Amino acid sequence: MSGMEREYIRDRTLEGHESARKHGKTIGGAGVTDESMLSMALHLRDQEMSLRDIAKRLVITSGTKKGRHPSPATVIRPPIMPHRLSGGSADLATGPGHAGTRRGSHRCGG
Repeated sequence: MSGMEREYIRDRTLEGHESARKHGKTIGGAGVTDESMLSMALHLRDQEMSLRDIAKRLVITSGTKKGRHPSPATVIRPPIMPHRLSGGSADLATGPGHAGTRRGSHRCGG
């Protein structure tokens, strides 16, 4: 039953997005990347820097988030890293040179 409900909600959401686009509305937030951010991110990734470290070095240059750093998820998203990523999900989450541990996976004591 829950699968049918999920499918129904998904269909209604997609219909709503389509209707909004027909009326000139945009879906999602404004893009925070630009050409200089793209070239810097690709340069840093070529130096085998992790996505988290790349995000810490990049700065958003316009909009309401001006002066802040993009999230690692924004860095991984095209057009920033369209085809430069390879490997498993641990590589995507932590980048090269890391053990692949994820937040919350450490155990204390014992």
